Amino acid sequence: MKTILLIEDNDFIRENTAEILELTGYTVRTAADGQAGVTQALAERPDLVLCDIMMPVLDGYGVLHIFNQNPRLAGVPFIFLTARTERADLRRGMALGADDYLTKPFEKSDLLSAVSGRLSRFQHLQPAYDLRANGLPEFLADARQAGSLAGLSADRRPHAVPRKQIIYAEGDEATRLYFVQAGRVKISKATAAGKELITGICAAGEFFGYRALLAGSPHHDAAVALDDATLRYIPADDFAQLLLRNPEVSQQFVRMLAGRLDQQDAQLLDLAYGSLRKRVADSLLHLHAQQLILSPADPLIQLAREDMAALIGTTPESLSRVLSEFRQDESIELTPKFIKVLQPDKLRHSNW
Repeated sequence: MKTILLIEDNDFIRENTAEILELTGYTVRTAADGQAGVTQALAERPDLVLCDIMMPVLDGYGVLHIFNQNPRLAGVPFIFLTARTERADLRRGMALGADDYLTKPFEKSDLLSAVSGRLSRFQHLQPAYDLRANGLPEFLADARQAGSLAGLSADRRPHAVPRKQIIYAEGDEATRLYFVQAGRVKISKATAAGKELITGICAAGEFFGYRALLAGSPHHDAAVALDDATLRYIPADDFAQLLLRNPEVSQQFVRMLAGRLDQQDAQLLDLAYGSLRKRVADSLLHLHAQQLILSPADPLIQLAREDMAALIGTTPESLSRVLSEFRQDESIELTPKFIKVLQPDKLRHSNW
């Protein structure tokens, strides 16, 4: 029996939609906002998600972003529920990777057709690997079965990497795939003058280093431990054989790569045309969404001002000024050690 996660803040729509799906034979779990929906998905991976776009706490775009970035949830069929007045926003949702959308109010037949169609299409995709818990051995076990890859088990021991240690530098040969078991790793590029731009932060449960392996090229960026981290390594040759022999695993990495490229495209667009206030707000929302995965009960952003400035593409002084503005309007709580997002909707809809 397939499990559907329904995330909808309108009580009437949520209850009626759930009833239709349950009468059809699906198991339905419901949530009244995006954050609650993500928490439920992390506790038990659904087979499909129906998600409203405009919601309190965390909107549908934020939910989809978390699904794309979390290896355990990547690949779950995702259908947006949208009001007719929001149809202009659908381009953004589809660009982020949504599989379909239903315009409210929708007919029962349209709902069931969309759900059954997406479940049929995705039934052969990647199984759920709980990478944040103990799913990496399961991933590697599947890999060995796919290609008798004895080497995958040869270098699976955890590797302790101290804070600020360089894992690889720009131009280094790509020799392995990296998996973050604990801690965080920043991915960055540097100008000829040495100015750094952080293009991504990988947290526990995420892979990195696969872009160079897939391209067959040296690393085009650098990776440095943000915290004391624990990494696991998969040799490049074994990773290549795994992708060739196991299409389901290949699909997962293609999705992760596509999600990362979409994120970097959005970052470049913001750097070119977005105001500093908007870039800071977007980065806070992204980091907040990442922390919701790691610590749903208390998602605190702990990042040095220099690193956050490099992520946004500004100076630490300019960043501090904007953070102070957000603190004054009570969008965030700001201390020397952490930042806590108090009102995501207020950040998202600030006057840029």
